[in-house]
Amino acid sequence: MIRIELKGEKWVVIKFVKEHSHSVMSSRKVHYLRPRRHFAGAAKTMADSYQGVGVVPSGMMYVSMDGNQVSMDANNRGIRKTPPAEANCSGKNVGTLNYALRPVNRKRMLGRDAQNLLDYFKKMQAENPGFFYAIQLDEDNRMANVFWADARSRTAYVHFGDAVKLDTSYRVNQYRVPFAPFTGLNHHGQMILFGCALLFDDSEASFVWLFKTFLTAMNDRRPVSLITDQDRAIQTAMSEVFPGVRHCINKWHVLREGPEKLAHIFHVHPNFQAELYNCINLTETIEEFELSWSSIIEKYNLGAHDWLHSLYNARAQWVPAYFRDSFFAAITPNQGFDGSFFDGYVNQQTTLPIFFRQYELAIENWFEREIEADFDTICTTPVLRTPSPMEKQAADLYTKKIFTKFQEELVETFVYTANRIEGDGAISTFRVAKYEDVNKVYIVTLNYPEIRANCSCQMFEYSGILCRHILTVFTVTNVLTLPPHYILKRWTRNAKSGVGTDECGGDLHGQESLTSRYNSLCREAIKYAEDGAIATETYNVAMAALNEVGKKVSVVKKTVAKLAPPDSLATGAAYDDKKSSTSAPDTAPSLWPQQDEITRHFNLNDTGTPAQSVSDLNLPRMAPVSLHRDDTHPDNMVQ
Repeated sequence: MIRIELKGEKWVVIKFVKEHSHSVMSSRKVHYLRPRRHFAGAAKTMADSYQGVGVVPSGMMYVSMDGNQVSMDANNRGIRKTPPAEANCSGKNVGTLNYALRPVNRKRMLGRDAQNLLDYFKKMQAENPGFFYAIQLDEDNRMANVFWADARSRTAYVHFGDAVKLDTSYRVNQYRVPFAPFTGLNHHGQMILFGCALLFDDSEASFVWLFKTFLTAMNDRRPVSLITDQDRAIQTAMSEVFPGVRHCINKWHVLREGPEKLAHIFHVHPNFQAELYNCINLTETIEEFELSWSSIIEKYNLGAHDWLHSLYNARAQWVPAYFRDSFFAAITPNQGFDGSFFDGYVNQQTTLPIFFRQYELAIENWFEREIEADFDTICTTPVLRTPSPMEKQAADLYTKKIFTKFQEELVETFVYTANRIEGDGAISTFRVAKYEDVNKVYIVTLNYPEIRANCSCQMFEYSGILCRHILTVFTVTNVLTLPPHYILKRWTRNAKSGVGTDECGGDLHGQESLTSRYNSLCREAIKYAEDGAIATETYNVAMAALNEVGKKVSVVKKTVAKLAPPDSLATGAAYDDKKSSTSAPDTAPSLWPQQDEITRHFNLNDTGTPAQSVSDLNLPRMAPVSLHRDDTHPDNMVQ
């Protein structure tokens, strides 16, 4: 055992007993050491893998107790130098190695709220066994950065973690508490949460730590693509931690100054914004974007406009046409302008304890909206608009939102023609164009034996939904149903199948919240998983049982869907569609966010407004956050 007490501003070890109070088996006989609620063996494996990185597995905080200084030379990249005595204690003193932070010219700390934050995380983990958190310390062993993700977020990442967005807009909006969520899209096109961070240090080392910690929480599953705000520290950390991940800069971040920089042009040329919008969002190839941009610059005589020139110089980092060869789950042109996951939950008067209450409400709201969309998909019979068996197949497979998008593409095939221009054997090339529109031509290559096609618009690669051009070629070559490799599971009704569900530890009667039921199931599932993972035999039995239970739950879910309308499912916080909807909006085109989005503030330290009583929220009491930021701007590529 070890006992640590806070003396002044330092944690001091006052007692340490190295002997075990029980017999110890050899490592050859056991694979996991199993304390209550945690996989200690799995945690140790992760700890061994991340020595010197400061990553903390599932609710455990590493605290350096040796008082050594951190070397900042270029060779060890800020890793604490370990004395030989410590180096020989592999695994036992892992906590003495911390990933040091790059020195910055401002100091931001949680102060007294650090302990309260830890208490909150412990409370969350007691209620939600899959809750993960990690804390990065600075060289003075003070809390620098924090990351956390609950079980639902981590499970969602398994199904929808192919396309991720990190929102650090607290910088440009001058948030006093730097809150950064990782988000994505589910199979209904709704924004979902993968994890959250409080970044009190925004150095390159901090983002390296954040990305590595995020990977640890998500079991080292890398996304296909990652959208971030524009910053050199983020870009450098991305190249180190995610070398094979497609990195795109958020359009909102690049274009946020548009209303100010281009106001005089809008006043003189009312059509300019629409033309610029079409150029950025509706061009499908790099060549098309280049021609459209050049045409606009020449038409409005903007060759000497510095801001537009800087946008163009950085075009390969943010313009959608440059990223259509990679998957971004982009199902609307306005994607990236759909606000934050926490829109409508935080404002200038939000304090830290209130924020965590609002965080829980946002999670609950997400849960409810997703179930409503599930039931809406199950209970609503799609209206078919063609006699095509492919449309009927898609209606049965896709969620309502995605089917509507696919149906739009399929219906458009009636106004397109496909002419073979090359090849007459296994591989053929087609020229696809709209009737009487010879200016815009698409090239589709079809491998008929494998039924694989590629289109110059690259819509499938970008969004995971087949384009009208490939569907036109399928029509003329008698491909009547969707090939399996063109049905992305992440867009289907069964997107979340394959992960087992445990039986409930007691009957519920409908009064508990969705989150309470979910957490109850998580607690039982963790106990079940601990026993099931001991050996291959127990694992196989456990997986077989989970698959069987999953089928039973699916049958009951369909029955409930037929009996209960979606509106009757809502519990907890009310949902204001105009204020806090996080699904991809089908609204009029917008080149940049509305003004209220640009000026939105997230202030967790507003002492001018009385804060809600913490006791009313049944949360740990927290002192006002004391944060100091200078007025310097981050290093941006676009000025």
